[in-house]
Amino acid sequence: MKIALVASGDLRESANLQCWPAQSEMEEALTRVLKRMGHELVRQHQADARGHGFIASQREGMDVFAGIDPEMPLIVAEAVWQYSHHVLAGLTTHKGPILTVANWSGQWPGLVGMLNLNGSLTKAGVRYSTLWSEAFDDAFFLGKLEEWLTTGEIRHDLSHVSPAEAADLPAEARDLGASIAADIRRTKTILGVFDEGCMGMYNAILPDELLMPMGVFKERLSQSALFHAAREVPEAEARAVYDWLVDKGLTFHFGPDPAQHLTEAQVVDQCRMYIAAVRIADDFGCEAIGIQYQQGLKDLWPASDLVEGMLNTPDRPPVRRGDGSVIREGEAIVHFNEVDEGAALDAVMINRVHRALGQPVATTLHDLRWGDQDRSGTVDDFVWVFEISGAAPPDHHEGGWAGSECHRQPAMFFPSGGATLKGYARGGEIVWSRIFVEDGVLRMDIGRGTAVALPPEEAERRSRATTYEWPIMHAVLTGVSRDQMMARHKANHVQVVYGHDAEGADRAMEARIALAQELGIEVFRVGV
Repeated sequence: MKIALVASGDLRESANLQCWPAQSEMEEALTRVLKRMGHELVRQHQADARGHGFIASQREGMDVFAGIDPEMPLIVAEAVWQYSHHVLAGLTTHKGPILTVANWSGQWPGLVGMLNLNGSLTKAGVRYSTLWSEAFDDAFFLGKLEEWLTTGEIRHDLSHVSPAEAADLPAEARDLGASIAADIRRTKTILGVFDEGCMGMYNAILPDELLMPMGVFKERLSQSALFHAAREVPEAEARAVYDWLVDKGLTFHFGPDPAQHLTEAQVVDQCRMYIAAVRIADDFGCEAIGIQYQQGLKDLWPASDLVEGMLNTPDRPPVRRGDGSVIREGEAIVHFNEVDEGAALDAVMINRVHRALGQPVATTLHDLRWGDQDRSGTVDDFVWVFEISGAAPPDHHEGGWAGSECHRQPAMFFPSGGATLKGYARGGEIVWSRIFVEDGVLRMDIGRGTAVALPPEEAERRSRATTYEWPIMHAVLTGVSRDQMMARHKANHVQVVYGHDAEGADRAMEARIALAQELGIEVFRVGV
């Protein structure tokens, strides 16, 4: 049997060129495996004069799919981060069996790219199967691949997932959920979206008609307005923010060449953006804001990541209005990275519930990046690597601000530089979650876990296996195996927040389940 193969890539050619060797290696392994099984993998677009073989735009993807037999079995192979909209149009009209495959590696990473595509296909109502492997020779991969080749679909173990029942929740959780939901519907809330649709993440756009009945609305803002407002911030104000960070003990790794190194000037510009973002959130009455950054703004201004980390903690530099009053003093300004609106709604609910319960409010999304066994022997469980592409709130890091550090964002993604906000997540009890669209409705998966503090050597090994400049959380998830998590998860992102202890994390999770149900979201317990 002949099987079509396509590979979606980045919109940034620098990333496509650097990541192409890993993609080529993965495809060679897949080709060998399928040949041994009696099948031929036929690439539908070839490497060309650009120096890579990725589909690098939506139009290119449409043109490739126009030449593919729509009944042909098809594999989307991903060893890299990819822009899902490059191939989504073609996949929506493909009739043959679709299989998304990723290499089990933290390098670029294919797992994150594939999970984003899976979430996008789920939202679009496209039937697909999914699979992953480190070397494409393990029994799990080979058995599931044979299942797809024989039946056209793969059935994974989802016994860890069950609908959340309101009757099982404590009265305290139901009362708090009802109270917060009523307040949101009565007073309404605004998500400030700085340019929708970051990096082709169709799954990260929540339809307005699903949000409006909850009392949640979008203020669609322009990154050009943020750029202009940042440029208008006086240097003295930006330097005051920078000095605040230095006084907190934040470490900056500066170098002489702005094209490759972090510079003080880049950080000062990020401080300008932070001030501008806080003021815009205040001006428009946004409970949460999301900065896309990426395409467009990346060519004009240093990265938004340090800004995002500052916004998501109550312990942040003060920003004043024209009358001298401090904006939301002592409060986090919820930021949803990469304008992921599923994370936005989730983070607003976390902020409301955790404030009411006196639990930690600092929250962030992470990429479900990768994971493996702990080689230090500290824990026996499989340990996930959660890693967001630039910044997590310092509250999550061992040592807080003083335990965090700033590196330059990698030049292949971020030509204008800018500081990350890196740290290693402290040990503690966490609640993880994801809001996504499936069958035209909002659904939420939620579960429990533990962030584990690993020895420095093991933490360093894991960080070096991914993108070293970015913050990292080592997580053990309760009641969910590696393959169960991959089989179920409908997004590249996972939202995380700490509880003070196990009892506090459980109470917060139960209240969030109640709140989500009151708002009309279908909730599923995962592993708990």
